[in-house]
Amino acid sequence: SHKQAGNNQDARKMSGFGMQPGIILLREGTDTSQGKAQLISNINACQAVADAVRTTLGPGGMDKLVFDGRNVTISNDGATIMKLLEIAHPAAKTLVDISMSQDTEVGDGTTSVVLLAGEMLKQLKSFVEEGVHPQVIIRNVREAGQLAVQKVSDLAVPFDLDTEEGADMLLKTASTALNSKLISSHKDLFAPMIVEAARTLHAGGNLEDIDNLVAIKKIPGGDVRQSFLVKGVAFKKTFSYAGFEQMTKQFTNPKVLLLNVELELKSEKENAEVRITDPDQYQSIVDAEWQVIYDKLDACVDCGANIVLSKLPVGDLATQYFADRGLFCAGRVENGDLKRVAKATGAIVQTSTHGFHEGILGTCGFFEERQVGDERFNVFTECPASLTSTIVLRGGTEQFIAESERSVHDALMVVKRSLTSKSVVAGGGAIEMEVAKYLKAYALTIEGKGQLIVAAFAKALEVVPRQLCENSGFDSTDILSALRRKHFHDEDGKWFGVDIIKGGICDTFEAGVWEPSDNKCNSLASAAEAACVILSIDETVINPRSEDPGGA
Repeated sequence: SHKQAGNNQDARKMSGFGMQPGIILLREGTDTSQGKAQLISNINACQAVADAVRTTLGPGGMDKLVFDGRNVTISNDGATIMKLLEIAHPAAKTLVDISMSQDTEVGDGTTSVVLLAGEMLKQLKSFVEEGVHPQVIIRNVREAGQLAVQKVSDLAVPFDLDTEEGADMLLKTASTALNSKLISSHKDLFAPMIVEAARTLHAGGNLEDIDNLVAIKKIPGGDVRQSFLVKGVAFKKTFSYAGFEQMTKQFTNPKVLLLNVELELKSEKENAEVRITDPDQYQSIVDAEWQVIYDKLDACVDCGANIVLSKLPVGDLATQYFADRGLFCAGRVENGDLKRVAKATGAIVQTSTHGFHEGILGTCGFFEERQVGDERFNVFTECPASLTSTIVLRGGTEQFIAESERSVHDALMVVKRSLTSKSVVAGGGAIEMEVAKYLKAYALTIEGKGQLIVAAFAKALEVVPRQLCENSGFDSTDILSALRRKHFHDEDGKWFGVDIIKGGICDTFEAGVWEPSDNKCNSLASAAEAACVILSIDETVINPRSEDPGGA
């Protein structure tokens, strides 16, 4: 047993941080007690979840490597980590849900929303232990949450998108979103790309559909700096048959035909029965099959199209037929790519080859097939409806590119939010400190238990600047003291936050650390809501599986 203990110690040392990779909160550990014990058990479970993502916050945040038995994911994104953890504790799943809702609604701030909710519960735990009724706590937390959101809205700085300053504002919000990501050192390349893609959509009034209209394509290999933005549509060359190399690979002002039709020679269904009296009649059946495909191909050529794209397969006969007539074709094009081409070129997807006319064809300024790394890409540029954009990401490993994609997606969503809210607040913990100061002052005007609960809510907000300091390797006690002093005593102190670079405090608004006000409002509201939900649970009932194997 001594030897085994020694081995265990060695294993702990090797694992780096004195702990082995943990599995968070399995269902067997769920507390089935009632009342206060249940509440405290749920709060502890939520804190364990918050601790899992605590170190990923901010520019100094570390990444997590999540291995699910098959795939390895390296990520800094709170929502991605929460999704992959497969948390089984029923109450702690609430934190996963708020992280997902933040990701869907705003795109960024997924780690801070989990941290805020976890810290609120930690600060309120002592009240539960001392026997304060959960409904009293919930009432005051709800009120404090509404006041905090109102205060953020009041503090937000509006900007005009049409001015030079407005464009700069968008660039800075995109850079702030990329600051804490793996590709933070390349934000000078990615931030302008992201802003350009979002502004193009905003000009066309299609900003809400940003997920479908801005495609992110990943190509392993090459350098990150080789990533580029296509103002139009780009997609990977699809599966092709012989004859493909003879096609024309470049067009200027081509006409584009989009189909949802199979251009392959199809044999008759197996259960079809044809009775013939003469062997010559068999040839006429074969000829009829060929005539059907030739009629389809002739219709595509006669309508004047130069490029034919289909969602369904384009066979070897069709490929050669089009190549001989100087057309370009591609089959098995993904649905999302086909929709983007339709949006960009103005073409209408056809489900039959009958009745083609000029109005269904789309066009673009220039089309070419281009080599990118070891992949070939079909690229449509200078499109009339300049709505769609494609960001092509390069990088050394699959995991790196996958994380780059998540980072770019987060930044896109942040710019989208900035375009809709048209107002920003300072990041780096400044807004949290200012709201905390306001709530502490407000708490003194309340009588009774509410005063302590609102003050605890205010103290919980300080977790963001504290964690930013700790993750960057600075002393959080000194920096938080300096921040409190600055916010309470100085008129111009409202935008002071953590200086990640020098390890002190600075005016983060001046430093260009800006976030959309919607982002902060959403995370404060979601965190307060999640804390209220968890505080309102006083018993967990686990439904036993049916013992009858055929039962529901």
